[in-house]
Amino acid sequence: MTLEICASNYQSALNAQTAEANRIELCSELAIGGITPSYGLVKQVADTLSIPVFILIRPRSGNFTYSEAEFNIMKHNIELFKKMGCSGIASGVLNKDNTIDTARTKELIELTKPLPFTFHRAFDWTPNPVEALEQLIDIGANRVLTSGQGALGEENINLLIDLKNKANNRIIILVCGGINSKNAKIFKNHGFNEIHAD
Repeated sequence: MTLEICASNYQSALNAQTAEANRIELCSELAIGGITPSYGLVKQVADTLSIPVFILIRPRSGNFTYSEAEFNIMKHNIELFKKMGCSGIASGVLNKDNTIDTARTKELIELTKPLPFTFHRAFDWTPNPVEALEQLIDIGANRVLTSGQGALGEENINLLIDLKNKANNRIIILVCGGINSKNAKIFKNHGFNEIHAD
């Protein structure tokens, strides 16, 4: 099972590697749900860590509906971090009604290629997760980060299993939300291959 650790500073990223995590999602300001990390933090991590590092592309906290200027910032950051050697991108855009903004998200996915793209926790805001999952598959996302539309993945295991079954290996369900050493085995036993912990 692949363990991804969400790291919001250099020391936590280093600790994750030392503890043998498989991958890092690097961000800043976890207390507000995470935003794009600084150039300096990304460079320090990219220059010194050997495990894969995905970068969160989110220009601000709050909702996931962005202005044209904010969207341009997101694209600039993807281009920058690709050049710096990151291993993947985690991002996503919603419409005002919280459905997937497929046009803009696809643009981010295409810009990220050939690196993998994770659609982040904005997925848990969507009103119809099954429909949203199919849309993400259609536009080429590689994985979706979700707690099953609640705070804790363990409490939403039924929806997560349903999403995994509907995904049918077309997209990876990256489970998050209160994942720890005590409950990780629950997800492994249900056939999930990747988990995400803070």
